[in-house]
Amino acid sequence: MLTRREMIAGVAASAGLSLPCGNAFSANKPSGSPKRIVFFLQNHGFDPLTCIPKGLNESCALDGVTLEKPMQALEPYKSRMHIITGLHGRHTSPGHSAFFGALGAYRGGTGVPPSAATIDYALSQSLPQTIMPPLCIGMESIDSMKARPTLATLTASGPNQPVFMHCDPNMLYQMIFGSIAEGDIKKHYQARSDVMLEVERVAKLKGKGLPQGDSERYGMYVNGLGEVNGLRKKLSGISGQLKKYAPKLDERYTRPKFETEWHDVLLEIGIAALQANLTNVLTIASGCGEYFGSWKGLGISDTGHGLGHIDQPGNGIWTKIRQYNCEMLVKLMKALEAIPEGSGSMMDNTLIVYSSNNGKEQHTDGSNWPFVLLGNAGGRFKTGQYTHIKERPINDLYTTFLQGVGAPVDRFNMDKNLAAIHHSKLGPIEELLA
Repeated sequence: MLTRREMIAGVAASAGLSLPCGNAFSANKPSGSPKRIVFFLQNHGFDPLTCIPKGLNESCALDGVTLEKPMQALEPYKSRMHIITGLHGRHTSPGHSAFFGALGAYRGGTGVPPSAATIDYALSQSLPQTIMPPLCIGMESIDSMKARPTLATLTASGPNQPVFMHCDPNMLYQMIFGSIAEGDIKKHYQARSDVMLEVERVAKLKGKGLPQGDSERYGMYVNGLGEVNGLRKKLSGISGQLKKYAPKLDERYTRPKFETEWHDVLLEIGIAALQANLTNVLTIASGCGEYFGSWKGLGISDTGHGLGHIDQPGNGIWTKIRQYNCEMLVKLMKALEAIPEGSGSMMDNTLIVYSSNNGKEQHTDGSNWPFVLLGNAGGRFKTGQYTHIKERPINDLYTTFLQGVGAPVDRFNMDKNLAAIHHSKLGPIEELLA
């Protein structure tokens, strides 16, 4: 039987990671218990001037400074925040979006398949295991979310293995909470379950006699069906837990006036999945990791690609979008703070990462890619700080995340040749670790 260390090593190898020898980077670990991580990516870039408190030119504590207007909803949480600027992602070819490259820290682009596991998936393998894989949620216009209830642009479990994000809250609710629902939702859930079981049965039969290469690819498809059906069975077995945290269905699901109502209920489903301990990683993409997006519910008529051509600092439209994002983050933090865990709350063992899918702005070279961290994952990360890091790639931040959850690696998705070109240093960014 594989040991946990061997299992982590296998995951690391498949994700393009290299584990350090011996006990490198493991000394002086803070006490704590990281249990979950949330990624929230807003498309069209993240201009650092919208998150750096005015007047700050060098790394310092956040105590005594005031956050900029777009980020003011997070003002009460400054002591639990770490603002990071200066990291780069030039090698991800961000442009309109780095797509899988944003969380994979490798070359991305329209139609470019993932070349390795992304950081959210890699982290999910080292956190305490849950019955669901990473849950990915995409927020767009209503028409787009209905037309594409699932799509894959950001998260991957390995090379050429995208992880789909959920965009239609009704379908996502049915998938997670259908077994405890009533009326039509329960009927649809049961009918879909019966169909999926039959599809899996027939698929297994049809795969016999295929050539080896085709058989392996077909087997992955059949295994995927088995995982879906297995998840349904597991969820059916924890009905009490699901009932305790299931969001209340209302007209926002069935008759949304604006897309932001669907954004809000998607967030509520994601929060419920975390509270019920169904998943250890939640990835949220406002704009679905592409270069579109819609926020008519905020009184914003501009949509899509055009927003990426508007300067963000001091712009009323972008201020509203950032404020909406930060209000979502506050709602998430408060929901996790409300659930006891260990000697504190769920939030005490959580790290939230707020950033973008393409650096400073749309059409960027990725030379400055800001991140805002909230929470410390059981005391593993420093908070109450602003840190400017010169020239290191976003890969090094992701290496730091892995170090923080107890899965140390030399580098994340970057070989020695690229490391020399892009100024990656061995191991984590020490000034971010507690």
